[in-house]
Amino acid sequence: MADPNLNWLMAVHDQGFAIIPGLLALVDLDPLIAELSEPELPRSRAGVRHAMRFPCVRALARDERLLGMARRVLGNSALPFKATMFDKSPTANWLVAWHQDTAVPLKQQCDIPEWGPWSVKDGVTYAHAPASALGKILALRVHLDDSTLENGPLRVLPGTHELGVMTDNAIHELSTKIQPVECPVAQGGVLAMRPLIVHASSKSLVDYPRRVLHIEYAETVEIAEGLELADA
Repeated sequence: MADPNLNWLMAVHDQGFAIIPGLLALVDLDPLIAELSEPELPRSRAGVRHAMRFPCVRALARDERLLGMARRVLGNSALPFKATMFDKSPTANWLVAWHQDTAVPLKQQCDIPEWGPWSVKDGVTYAHAPASALGKILALRVHLDDSTLENGPLRVLPGTHELGVMTDNAIHELSTKIQPVECPVAQGGVLAMRPLIVHASSKSLVDYPRRVLHIEYAETVEIAEGLELADA
C-alpha cells in the first residue's frame, strides 16, 4: 500500500495532482484488461463509460490501495462512485482541449442554485457542479498501459484546482500563461488529480494503446444538501 507519508499527498493539495508509480502489478490489471476488452462491451469512441457497472471495476475501485489513497485525501468515509475507461489507440485517437471536470452523476434532478446545466447520458442524470462540491472529489487514474510522451498523456496546469470553476475563455487564457506539465505514467502507476485542475491531452503519435481507468471518489454520497451521487 502507498505510504501515507509520501510527498504525493502534499502534491495533490498544493499542485492538484500527483503521480504514484508502481502501485499495482500486472497480476492486478490482467483480469480488468480482459473484461474491459470484451468485444461486445458497449463503447464510445473514447472508451467505456459508466464502468462502475462491471464487477472487476467495482472491486478495483474498492481495493485497499486505491480506497486508502482516496481516504487519506477525502476522509474515512470516501467511496468510489464513477469510473470511465479511456482507450486511446491507433483506431480511436483523439485530443482533448484544456478543460475542468465539472459534471457529476446524480440520483435525482433538483432545482438548486449553482447546479446545472443538467443532462442525461445513457440513462444517468448529470449536472455541472459548483466548486464547493467538486472540492469533495478526487480522481485516481489507473494506467493499464504505459502512458508516454508519445501516446497522448495527460497534461495539466499545476495549481489551477484552487481557482474555482472557470469559463472557457478564462481557461484558454490560463493555458497561455502557465507552463503545462506532461504526465507520463508507467503501467500500474496511478495519477491522482482534483477535478478542477485544468487538463488536456494530445493525440497519440504511435501505434500502441494508452488505456486508463479513471475512477472518481467523493467524501460522502451526499455531495450537497438534497443531492446524492449516483453510481456510474
